[in-house]
Amino acid sequence: MLSVDSQTATIEANGRKQVLRVGQNVASQSSAGGGGKATLTADGRGHFVTTGNVNGTTVRFLVDTGATMISLGASEARRIGLDTSKGPTAFVNTANGQAVVTHVKLDTVRVGEIVINNVDAVVHQQEMPFALLGMSFLNRMEMQRDGQTMTLRKRY
Repeated sequence: MLSVDSQTATIEANGRKQVLRVGQNVASQSSAGGGGKATLTADGRGHFVTTGNVNGTTVRFLVDTGATMISLGASEARRIGLDTSKGPTAFVNTANGQAVVTHVKLDTVRVGEIVINNVDAVVHQQEMPFALLGMSFLNRMEMQRDGQTMTLRKRY
């Protein structure tokens, strides 16, 4: 811990400085040669929110075991540079009702030291506060929860 104020904390780990804001959760990696592991901490409401990458672009993920695939909002998909013009569209049922989505393939998805290639995802036409880290990523993991901590280990 390098410094703390009312909105942020600055830490240094493995020679790298990182500024964390209030409510942000950290994904930590296995530093041993094993790799393929991420440890997430629940927020105040019990949700697991973490920062990851899609095709090299930083994305905030909400772990959602009820989501069949990774789900991205329209502007998030544009920011990542995803081309939705050629993907098939479909209607899906969400917690907020029916939505129109476009199916896409993500080249890489990274959470902590876990990297998965060629991952199915959907892009919603409306905006979303977080990208949903759904089962198209999570079903390739061994998931273990211990209180406020969730550990993901890459199975394949």
